[in-house]
Amino acid sequence: MDKLTSMNVFVRVAKAGSFAGGARDLDISRAMTTKHIMHLENVLGTRLFNRTTRSLSLTDVGASYLERCQQVLLEVEEMEAAVTHLQTEPRGVLRISAPPVIGATHISHAVSEFLKLHPDLTIEMILQSSPGDLIDEGIDIAISLGALDDTSMIARKLASSSLVVCGSADYFARHGIPETPEDLENHSCLVNWAIAPRNKWLFKGEAGYTGIMVSGRMQANAADPIRIAAISGLGLVMLPLYIVGRDIEKGRLKVVLEDYTSPPLDVHAVYPHRKYLSAKVRGFMDFLQEWLAHRV
Repeated sequence: MDKLTSMNVFVRVAKAGSFAGGARDLDISRAMTTKHIMHLENVLGTRLFNRTTRSLSLTDVGASYLERCQQVLLEVEEMEAAVTHLQTEPRGVLRISAPPVIGATHISHAVSEFLKLHPDLTIEMILQSSPGDLIDEGIDIAISLGALDDTSMIARKLASSSLVVCGSADYFARHGIPETPEDLENHSCLVNWAIAPRNKWLFKGEAGYTGIMVSGRMQANAADPIRIAAISGLGLVMLPLYIVGRDIEKGRLKVVLEDYTSPPLDVHAVYPHRKYLSAKVRGFMDFLQEWLAHRV
């Protein structure tokens, strides 16, 4: 039998002054109450109650045990309350990994606002291109861009961002403007390895998506190096609008092939456990999803 349950039965019987009273308080049968008390007495090897046909009283050992039981049950109750609080209010340390560009901009801003709302929470951020090994690295949430390589990962889609092809006015003045996706084969295309499929840009046509193999003078595993190269006139880039939006607004880059859509870049939160998500993990994912909905 469960010892904590038996201890709780013992305390209720002691306080009620009878087996019947304890059973009534717990809404269990008197026979079950007796079994719990006998279980404790067998485990302890001593009697906890002096029983007569008319009265029930604690033995000396029983009185001492009652005090200890009440203390233990109170500590268990406080511990459960603390754990329940952890499940309802974000607190402790939340460890997040994110790709460098979106991590240093959108995710970091979201983190700052989330921390303002939850003073008992601390966040550790790791900027890295891939999610890494969540268990070995102790990561609670990994932000991932694009298609997930490992389908066994537990993931939640947070947002989608449009991909656009763009280049500088200087580049277009020297090399012309592509009119169709096939024209890209004759252009310098700066490739971001972080966006799959590598060296292939996808465009939607009447028959579905078509992949165009591209190449250029620069490739990188992050967006900023090729974004800067595109602004400098070295080629075209296909990047999420949240990365190049400001450059387009300022006239540093111009969008082309607007009649051809590309599959959006999905933003996922990847985490190691499906069940019993802590409040800090669940709360931050909910907050980040709402945050990104208006910004990517």
